[in-house]
Amino acid sequence: MTAETDRVTLSVNGLDYAGWKEVRISAGIERQARDFSLGITWQWPGGGDRPRQIRQGDRCEVMIGGELVLTGYVFATPIQYDSKQLALSISGRSLTADLVDCGADNKPSQWRGQSVQRITEALASHYGVAVVSEISDGSALADHTIQPGETAFESIDRLLRLSRLLSTDDARGRLVLARPGSAGRAGDRIERGVNVLSADAPLDFSEVFSEYVCKGQRSGTDDVFGVDASEVEARVADTRIGRKRVLVMHEAGQMTPELARQRVAWERESRVSKALAATYTVQGWRQSNGALWRHNQIVRVVDPVIGFDRDMLIAEIEYRLSEQGGTVAALKVAPPEGFEAEPPDPNKRKKGKGKKGDDFEYLLPEDWEKQ
Repeated sequence: MTAETDRVTLSVNGLDYAGWKEVRISAGIERQARDFSLGITWQWPGGGDRPRQIRQGDRCEVMIGGELVLTGYVFATPIQYDSKQLALSISGRSLTADLVDCGADNKPSQWRGQSVQRITEALASHYGVAVVSEISDGSALADHTIQPGETAFESIDRLLRLSRLLSTDDARGRLVLARPGSAGRAGDRIERGVNVLSADAPLDFSEVFSEYVCKGQRSGTDDVFGVDASEVEARVADTRIGRKRVLVMHEAGQMTPELARQRVAWERESRVSKALAATYTVQGWRQSNGALWRHNQIVRVVDPVIGFDRDMLIAEIEYRLSEQGGTVAALKVAPPEGFEAEPPDPNKRKKGKGKKGDDFEYLLPEDWEKQ
C-alpha cells in the first residue's frame, strides 16, 4: 500500500491535520465508543511552529486514506517537552462516548410496551446520538425503567442484554444495534507464515460452565401471577464440559420464561466463544485487495501452532503506527456463534468429518454456517 492510502487525517473546525508519527485507532463490536490517539514530535528549538490550537470538546473526524473511520470529539490534548524536543498528542472518542459517560436523564423515565429500538433511540437522542439497527425491530418489552444513577449506556445495556443484542458504534458516530458478521467476509485469511507477525491466545476456560441457570421475575397480571410471576427460571446444560460447574445468573428487569431460556442458551455459546478468542498482529492496515481490515468481518484463521483452522469474527481492531513498530493492525478474533442473539444448539449442529485442521472442532464447527 502507498503512503497516501494509509495517510491519517484529523479534521477539526474545517482544517485537516496530517503527518502524525504515532497513531492508535481502535474499535470493536462490543465497544460502545471507538477511540483514537494521534501524536507528533518536533526537535526544538528551531523545529517548526507550534500547530494551530485544537481545543478539547471540538468535534472531529478521523480518516485513513480518505476513508472515514471515526466521528467524535477531542477529549485531550497533552503536551510534553524537554530541552530537545516537544511532543503533542490529540486523543478523542466517538460521539457515542457521551452515552457511556453521562447519566440517563430522560423525562419520563419509564417505557411500556415499546420496542428495543424505540427505547434505545429515546435514551440516545437525549445526547444527540442517532441509532441505526441491523436487526428486526420486533422485540417489545412490557416495561423498562431508568435506574437512579445509571448512565445512558448502562440503561441501554440492561435493555439489550435481556434480548441478547449487541450495540456498537459506526464511523459516523451513530449507535448501531449490530448483527454479527454484517461487515462481510474479509478478502484475506489470517494465516501463520503468510501475514501474521505475532499471536496471543490465552485459551482460558475458567469462565466456561457445564450448566447455566437464569433467574428473574416479572410484574404480575390477571393471567400471570403468584409464583409464575415472581419465580422465572431457565436452565441449559453444556455437555461439552466434563465436570459439574454451575453458573447462576440473577437478571433485573422484566423476565419471561422465553427470555430466560434464550439468555442461558446465549450465555453458553458466548462463554465458549470468548474462551477461544485470540489476538493477531498483521503487517499493515489493509488487505491484499486494498480494503481496510474492519471489525465485525468474518475471517478464516489458519494457525497450526494454536490449533485454528476456522471461521472467526473480528471482534476488535486497532490500527497502530509507531517509529519502533511501523504500521500494523491488531485483530482480536473469536468464533461468531458467541455473538449471535440466538446461537444454534451445539448438540444439533453438524461438525466436520475427516478434517484434522482445527483442534477445537469438538466445541464448535469450524465453518460458520451463515456465510
